[in-house]
Amino acid sequence: MYSILAKTFGGLSRQYYFRQLFFAALMVGLLFWVFSAANETHPDRAMPWWMLVFVPLYPYSRFVYESMVEFIVGDNVFFVSAVLMISFKIVSMLACLILAPIIAPIGLVYLYFHHSRNSA
Repeated sequence: MYSILAKTFGGLSRQYYFRQLFFAALMVGLLFWVFSAANETHPDRAMPWWMLVFVPLYPYSRFVYESMVEFIVGDNVFFVSAVLMISFKIVSMLACLILAPIIAPIGLVYLYFHHSRNSA
């Protein structure tokens, strides 16, 4: 059982995992702040507490997204405005956060097979 957990949830580097965890916590905190401001005028629009579950899954979701982009784009470099790039990055980060319960299992399965193949 430990082997499965180590190969999946421990499959990302600590630096990458904690960096992505920081951004996930930052986004959820920002969303809580926005929803609490809206909650003052509309009490029925509170952010659901279960969004906190998305935070530990976000690094694996982001890993899948970045792996797919790396596969498609390769070593190409695109020159675009910083505003456009940051806007797209924020949208993609929010999408990965919201879809984390769906996308993260794909990353966990990939990490398991990747680390199983390398240890054999």
